[in-house]
Amino acid sequence: MRIGVLVSGGDCPGLNAAIRGAVLRGVDVLGFEMIGFMDGWRGVIEGEWIPLDRAAVRGISPLGGTILGTSRVSPLTPEVGVEGIRAKLAEYGVDGLITIGGNGTQTVARILSDAGIPTIGLPKTIDNDLAGTDYTFGFDTAVSIATEAIDRLRTTGESHRRCMVLEVMGRDAGWIALHAGMAGGAQVILLPEYSESLDQVCAWVESVRDRDRAPLVVVAEGFKLEGMEHEVTRAGLDGFGRPRLGGIGEVLAPLIEERTGMESRATVLGHVQRGGVPTAFDRVLATRAGIAAADAAAAGEWGTMAALHGTRLEMVPLAEAVGRLNTVPEDRYEEVRRLFG
Repeated sequence: MRIGVLVSGGDCPGLNAAIRGAVLRGVDVLGFEMIGFMDGWRGVIEGEWIPLDRAAVRGISPLGGTILGTSRVSPLTPEVGVEGIRAKLAEYGVDGLITIGGNGTQTVARILSDAGIPTIGLPKTIDNDLAGTDYTFGFDTAVSIATEAIDRLRTTGESHRRCMVLEVMGRDAGWIALHAGMAGGAQVILLPEYSESLDQVCAWVESVRDRDRAPLVVVAEGFKLEGMEHEVTRAGLDGFGRPRLGGIGEVLAPLIEERTGMESRATVLGHVQRGGVPTAFDRVLATRAGIAAADAAAAGEWGTMAALHGTRLEMVPLAEAVGRLNTVPEDRYEEVRRLFG
């Protein structure tokens, strides 16, 4: 059996570990021939791929990024489409695909699978917003990076008696802000799922200041203050045609300073959250997911995605992973909201 592997969408830590897990299991244990398409669907469309064997994946688990490259190129265009991908895979002699990506990638995987193209998904996204799995690889590393930033901002905030505002990634789901904020002891955590008024945010800040502490606010990029119609955006669109988010921290900080009289500074963490070496947790999860995908291919379990449920890796239908987002539930927000201020 010849299996193609590709990475699509944004990069994240753990991608190389997932590729390595799938290749070592597929080639060395199951006897597959495996190839890797370069830069996601672009490599499929343009016929750019490399052979994947033990030598190709030697030593890559600790590395950030992906040896295969990635892009936000969509195959579902009038020029290509499902039938175009089917023809390309037949041309390359590929019997099935392992697609590594987030919601957009797995949505494409489901469409291809429904059309009879054998496909298996591996869930990666730092936002942890992909349904069907408890955690996606890349998330733990992003939280660790954001937590370290909180720790560093706290010392400078305390030294200068400032309110420090840290903006982290999270368009629709605030998991990074929630986990990093809790781990770092932030006094205010603001998520895309739940609006708060400026009065409430400032009341929390003042409560911290009145205890002679320096407030630390963690805000996800998709958060909206009550009364805001749209998220704060920067110029241009992302690869999916959506407005590029970013800047809510830089909006909040001067508003907090104006209302409270407390000097406030904003830091936007940005793409630092995506880069660098993966944590041990992400390396293990990604490796296990790659192994599970290869085993599923051998068993003919196409149209599924490797999902973490508790401590078990299980294959779930792609339909469970797409069509909805894994957002922070109200009870998770309320349990920490009671501690704000």
